[in-house]
Amino acid sequence: MRLRRRGAPAPVAAEVLADLTARGYLDDAAFARHWVATRSARGYGPARLRAELRARGVAGSLVDAALAAQGDDELERARAVARRRLPALQRADRTRAAARLRDHLVRRGYSAAVVSRVVRESVGLRLED
Repeated sequence: MRLRRRGAPAPVAAEVLADLTARGYLDDAAFARHWVATRSARGYGPARLRAELRARGVAGSLVDAALAAQGDDELERARAVARRRLPALQRADRTRAAARLRDHLVRRGYSAAVVSRVVRESVGLRLED
């Protein structure tokens, strides 16, 4: 906890944390839900969202609940990201465009199965690693 790293005694840090939680200022579940909603709207996939939330110290169970509550279709979001990305890849040959699209979707946090399907649909090529 940041208060402890900055030298606050453990009892004081625990008391401040309890007070902020009781007042509703600290709510990891609400933070996780908000993070997932805003970042997924920007085209990020579940793997990336999970990693970002874990890096921010959110418990795994809260991350899973936030991702489950999202309810969006991962495949549709990946297709939307691909549609936005494809115009920038038009000048490249199909193999190179497919590889770049695949890499882009993987960096965005989509699963391999979803990436493979979207690349096949968007570029018409099947890429094997």
